[in-house]
Amino acid sequence: MDFKFSEEQSMLRDTLARYLADHYDFEARRAAVQSPAGWRSDCWRAFARDLGILGAGFPEALGGLGGGAAEHMIVMEQFGRHLVLEPYLGTVVLAGGALAQGSPELAAQWLPAIIGGEATGAWAHAEPASRYCRHDVQASATRAGNGYKLSGHKHVVVGAPFASHLVVSARTAGARRDREGISLFWIARDTPGVTLREYPTFDGMRAAEVLLDNVQVPASQRIGAEGEAFALIERLCDHAMVALAAEANGAMARMLADTIDYARQRKQFGVPIGTFQVLQHRMADMYMQLEQSVALTQVAAMQAGGAPAAFAQAACAAKAQAGQAGAFVGQGAVQIHGGMGVTAELAMGHYFKRVTAIDLQFGSAEHHLRRYADLLHPAA
Repeated sequence: MDFKFSEEQSMLRDTLARYLADHYDFEARRAAVQSPAGWRSDCWRAFARDLGILGAGFPEALGGLGGGAAEHMIVMEQFGRHLVLEPYLGTVVLAGGALAQGSPELAAQWLPAIIGGEATGAWAHAEPASRYCRHDVQASATRAGNGYKLSGHKHVVVGAPFASHLVVSARTAGARRDREGISLFWIARDTPGVTLREYPTFDGMRAAEVLLDNVQVPASQRIGAEGEAFALIERLCDHAMVALAAEANGAMARMLADTIDYARQRKQFGVPIGTFQVLQHRMADMYMQLEQSVALTQVAAMQAGGAPAAFAQAACAAKAQAGQAGAFVGQGAVQIHGGMGVTAELAMGHYFKRVTAIDLQFGSAEHHLRRYADLLHPAA
């Protein structure tokens, strides 16, 4: 398969790369991590108003620029290179994707605010007991008049501290692990009964436990038909996996480039360590792992508009390879840097933490290798 960026996609990549190079260096990122806010709202506004990237992946009919998974891949790869904290995945790929694909009415109402940087979202689907099982939903949504009452506990909701709205999954029918009977809801964060327990994650992000206590939600805030959200959840999670793989690729590319540069400068026995054949072989292997991950991510992005089963397989392959490659490249980068590689002052350790966190989001490499096998050879 031959993947080539269009002129518009190349412009998107180059414009974002220039902005991040000028405004998002490692020290600025570290200051944002240590700030009470935990992100840079000024950069988020610039993404929306100056660069227009928040609408790049939405159809023109919904106010976007007509892109899709490829545009998300481009944005997330650049975000990975600079360890961007802002909630593009939760807001644009997941929350915006849920509205665009699940509810024309809510999309018409809220997508302009998302594209304009005025509304932010978080994906509140995982629960403490669900691990990577997407249909293990215990949160309940019971009918109450013209709406619903939601109760439950959502686990490690990344970006929730920044969010104005949450996309919440809840069970309207069926047993805990049934695939049918799951619904999605668009809920304002400040709705009575919604409680967030916020905390920082080890990779510099912010997350929260979301507790729902008889939260009253109008039926108009339900995304799609009642009890039929699982197919949409599956598709959105696969899109998120491809976006995360692209982010990991960007982080790995930066780790590899910094490692090569360091190996050219650091001397041992009077010569640069980059001249040692064993380190050259290690860096060549790191490069090959990255290139394989980039290729599989591009294939998955190209499959996004095709058959769901083929896209799911491609997304699994991309996410699994990104997880394995991230560990290999990160370990090699840290080891070649020596003790400096794990210090807080050097960017390298922060990139390694981020690719490690990416491997755990939406399923580890081991999980998706198993899922890929199951999709390729489904049980009779």
